[in-house]
This record gives sequence, C-alpha cells and structure tokens, in this order.
Amino acid sequence: MTDINTLYQQAVTLLQQLISIPSFSREEDRTADLLENFLKTNGITPNRKVNNLWAYNKHFDAAKPTILLNSHHDTVKPNTGYTRDPYDAITEDGKLYGLGSNDAGGCLVSLIAVFLYFYDRTNLKYNFCLATTAEEEISGVNGLELIIPDLGPLDFAIVGEPTLMQLAIAEKGLMVLDCVAHGKAGHAAREEGDNAIYKAMKDIEWFRTFKFPKESDVFGPVKMSVTVINAGSQHNVVPASCNFVVDVRVTDAYRNEEVLEIIHQNVTCDVTPRSVRLKPSSIDKQHPIVQAGIALGRTTYGSPTTSDQSLLDIQSIKVGPGDSARSHSADEFVYVEEIREGIELYVAMLERIV
Repeated sequence: MTDINTLYQQAVTLLQQLISIPSFSREEDRTADLLENFLKTNGITPNRKVNNLWAYNKHFDAAKPTILLNSHHDTVKPNTGYTRDPYDAITEDGKLYGLGSNDAGGCLVSLIAVFLYFYDRTNLKYNFCLATTAEEEISGVNGLELIIPDLGPLDFAIVGEPTLMQLAIAEKGLMVLDCVAHGKAGHAAREEGDNAIYKAMKDIEWFRTFKFPKESDVFGPVKMSVTVINAGSQHNVVPASCNFVVDVRVTDAYRNEEVLEIIHQNVTCDVTPRSVRLKPSSIDKQHPIVQAGIALGRTTYGSPTTSDQSLLDIQSIKVGPGDSARSHSADEFVYVEEIREGIELYVAMLERIV
C-alpha cells in the first residue's frame, strides 16, 4: 500500500500530463494511452474499449460486492476567454491551471490514487473497479455506457465530479422533447384552416402549469421549461404545424419513462424525446458511504447538473475535489491542495466501510 503523500505527488504529476494533451470528447485516444501506460507502470493491466479503461483490485473476489470508482478524461473545447495556454499545466499560488484541471482531472487522478491505495489490500469487504471513461461532456454512447456491460455486477458507485468534496446524493435526469402541434393551413384573411399555434399554446400552457403528484425530498418538483418555438412561413398563412422544444429536468421521484407517459396522457401534440438515457440518480442518505462522509463533516445536496451518474442503474454518489463553478470557465484551475484533500477524504470515507 503506497502512502498518501506519494500518491498525491503522483496524482499531481499525472494531472499535469493529462492537461498537456488535448482530449476533446471523441478525441481522447492520447489521454487513454497515457492512463493505460500509467496503470501498467504501477503494476496494473487495465481493460480497454475505445478510449475507456477499467481495472479491478488485485485480490478481486466475485463473491464480494464491488464499488465503482469512475471519472472522465475528456474535456470541452477551451472557451474564447482564455488568457493562458489551456494546455500549459502551470502551478501558481497553489492553483494548477489548464483545460480539464477542475472538470474532471482533479477528481480523476484522485480516484486513481484511491484505487492504487486499496489495490493490493487483502481482506476487504468490497472489491474496487476503477473506470476512466470518455465522452462524458457530450453524454456520448462510447463512454461509460459502452463498458457498463463489461464491468460486471456493481453495488454502488462513486462518480468523480467537482463538488468541493461535498456529497451530491441525487442528480436530476434530463429529457429534451421535440413537440409538434398539427393544424391545417389556410388563408389568414378568411375563416380557413386550423391554427397550429393556438393548439400548441394549450399544450405549452399545460407544460407551464402542470404539477407532478410526487415530489423529490431533495429537489422538489419535476421542472419543465418550453425553450424553443417555431411556426409559420408568412404573415397571411395560417400555419399547419407548430414545433416547440421542452427541457424536462426529472427528479429522483420518477423514472424518465414515467414522466414521458404522464406527458403523453395530457397533451395533444406529438411528443418525441431525443433520449431517455440521462436518468435521475440517487443514493439513500442512510447508505454507509453517505454516512461515512457525513461523519467526516461533509454535507449532502442535490445536483441540478448531469454527469455519467445518469447512465448508471445503481445507487451512486457524486463527490470530488474542485468546484463546479469553475467547470468550462476560462483559465480553469484546481487547487493542488484540493487534490490532496480529495484523496484523503475518499480514503477516509472508504476505510469506514471496506
């Protein structure tokens, strides 16, 4: 078992190397190569599928439950506000700058350090599965979702995203709905046609005012927002169709499919979800890993933003070093001490249960 200070130093060095390599979603092959070589150098032979890597602890026992440690190594593209080289991993005043340093490089290298900490331990109550994955920033199909069938049975997951090491015990799901209200074209000067805009208005009002019967203890109600409307071709033609888009943030009180069924029962327009993949997620507040975090002074909250948690069908907690407010920002950074704190807190939480 490597001591935490050594693991911290390795983690910071690895993060600097990751930052120096562009790894936009779907273009993560070089960071996947780096991570694969890092694990092999530390005596671990990972599995790989496309740009996703996963590995198990040395004394894996199929009779025991398995904890998934997951974070991602893809990044968004740097925004135009950068004043620094986004790939120059410079540390100044305790801040390690660079694209992906906060989202989610600090979390990723911290979880890798934790995996190494427990890797060769014997007599653990749980197995560990480390998964470093791709395409998180675009919710792509060749990221975590691709390898879930290969990971085997999993008991619960720790998903590394910047939360200031506070405990996100629930995360909203997301459905984007393409809706079409149908009417009949006619001349606006005569009593012709059936105006699709007026039909759409009735359904839009339903989306605006409907209250779902169940509310989440963490988030409250499901939130639906009409965000785009498009109809008509010219001023004197009654439109035959009206297209609009609805953003639906689903809480852990429902599954996406349940919400979609309620919507279908209440509106007259055609409703087509772009996807039902991005599910709401949660973990019981009494779960041992949550209680371990609370005992260490961490607070719980519900996260409005989506992550790879949405692709998991097991209980999961989102927690990691860094601050979500810095994600995708110009001159992104993570405090190096946040990485140390992340490793120490992850280890302390897990030591209480494994």
